[in-house]
Amino acid sequence: MLKACLNGGRRRDEHLAVPVTPAELAADAARCAALGVAAVHVHPRDETGAESVRPEAVAEALTAIRAARPGLPVGVSTGAWIEPDPAARVAAVRAWPVLPDFASVNAHEEGAEAVAAALHERGVMVEAGLWTPDAIEAYRRWPVPAGRILVECMAEDPAVALADAARMLALLGVAGAPPGVPPVLLHAEGPATWVVLAEAVRRDLSTRIGLEDTLHLPDGTLTPDNAALVAAARAAGAH
Repeated sequence: MLKACLNGGRRRDEHLAVPVTPAELAADAARCAALGVAAVHVHPRDETGAESVRPEAVAEALTAIRAARPGLPVGVSTGAWIEPDPAARVAAVRAWPVLPDFASVNAHEEGAEAVAAALHERGVMVEAGLWTPDAIEAYRRWPVPAGRILVECMAEDPAVALADAARMLALLGVAGAPPGVPPVLLHAEGPATWVVLAEAVRRDLSTRIGLEDTLHLPDGTLTPDNAALVAAARAAGAH
């Protein structure tokens, strides 16, 4: 599947088309869904524009997106940079009045197991974010299952990102498709985004695209918006 990652931690001074408010996220999600994405991943913001896992911020974003595009799966982040205190992240998840369809949890972060468990308890599908080979070992110690694995190549150099992808996929055993391995979504950020997206297509893996990961189209030009990135990813074979 192709997922649209609409905003991440991007600021308006990085790109004017970054959606921040619930209404902007909803409009962008609807545009990307019309182009064929199967899900969207968003980072809700508070009244100051900062990323937030607070119940009201998550509820407002999810409600707006679902009103604009009913049935579109929507996920959020639980990254430690949003809320550094693991106990506060768990408390926020337990207090969400509106639940996302899925939420990402970075396995290398302090408290990841507890956050994943809280999501699982609430019936939210957990996406295990794996940034390094060491994170794979941390993930394997989780007491709850992940519904999807995110192999996230953080190196900016495309060659290094591809090598990291190959190593992590091999450690996960993806090539052999062993029983019990959840679906894998492969992606990168920055200059490596499009090279790794092409690798995901080649391997027949899910992937994602959006302003969270890159501001540029495959030819290096600045993208006008998320919809243009999605259209380019679709043209590259991501579905």
